[in-house]
Amino acid sequence: MMYVSGESGEPSVETTGIIEDIVRQQVIEILKNCTELAARRGSRSITINDLIFQIRDDAPKVSRLRTFLSWKDVRKNVKDSDDKGGEADLGAGEDPVGGVVAGGPVDDTAKKNKKAKVGLPWEPASFFPAEVPEREDEEDEEEEEMNHITLQRLRKADERTKAMTKEEYVTWSEYRQASFTYRKGKRFREWAGFGIVTDSKPSDDIVDILGFLTFEMVQTLTEEALKIKENEDQHRERTGENAGKKRKLPGGIGGGGLFDPPSEGRTPVEPRHIQEAFRRLQQRPKKARAMLNGTRLQQRTTLKLI
Repeated sequence: MMYVSGESGEPSVETTGIIEDIVRQQVIEILKNCTELAARRGSRSITINDLIFQIRDDAPKVSRLRTFLSWKDVRKNVKDSDDKGGEADLGAGEDPVGGVVAGGPVDDTAKKNKKAKVGLPWEPASFFPAEVPEREDEEDEEEEEMNHITLQRLRKADERTKAMTKEEYVTWSEYRQASFTYRKGKRFREWAGFGIVTDSKPSDDIVDILGFLTFEMVQTLTEEALKIKENEDQHRERTGENAGKKRKLPGGIGGGGLFDPPSEGRTPVEPRHIQEAFRRLQQRPKKARAMLNGTRLQQRTTLKLI
C-alpha cells in the first residue's frame, strides 16, 4: 500500500509496524463509535450508515466511498445476471408463445446493472417523503465534487508508471490490490476486535467498507510522511548538513560522484516521519478548540479519524 501511495523505497519493519498500529487504533475507534451510535437507537448491530456517519465531515472521502459501494453493487448485479442468464434464455426458448419477449431479460438486467445511488439518512433529500427524480447530469455533478483528490492521486500514479518496465508494472499492479481485508476476512475480524470491541457480527459490506477506509488511512499517512521527508531533505540540502557525509573525489572536490545514487528517493520513509505525520493529522483547527486560557479545566482530546 505504501508503494502505491508514493513510497519508492523499502520501508523497515518498524515503519510498517507503526502504520499497522495506527490503522488498528483507528479501526477500533470507529467500531467503538459505531457501537455507541447503534446503542442509542436500541440496536446491537452496526450498519453501513453507522460507518459512513463517522466520516461525514470529510465530504470527498464520503463521495469516494459511495462510488465504491455503487460499483460494488453493479458488479454484484452483473455477476448474478450472468449466473441466471442461461436459465432465462432457456426458459424463453421453451415457451415462445407464452408471452415471453426475447429482449425482456436483457432490459431487466440493464436496469439492475445501472449504478445505484447510495442514499444517506442525514441528507436533506431524505427529509421529504417524495423522491426527487434523477437527472441525466446528476452523476457528473457528483464526480466533479469528489474527484479532485482522486485525480491528483491518479496523476501522480501516471507519472510514476510512465517509465516502468513490464516487470515493474506487473509488480505495481499486484501491489495495488493490497488490502487489509481481501481474502483475510477471518484474520481481519480478529485483528479489528470484532467480538471484543463490539458484539456485532460484521456483514461483507461492513468488512469491505473497513477495507476501503484502512487503505485510505495508509495512503493519507504515507503521503503526509513523504511531504515531511521531502521538506526535511530540502532543508538539509540548503543548510549543508549532508556536506560531511558526501564522498570526497580524488581531486578534492566535494559532492556526489558519477555513479552515486540520486539524492531523492534514496532512503525510505522512517518511523519518525510516520509519527510526525500522525501528529499533524491529529491537529484540530482553531475553531474547534475551546477557550480554556486561565482555567484549570483540561481540554478533552479524542482520537481524530484519518
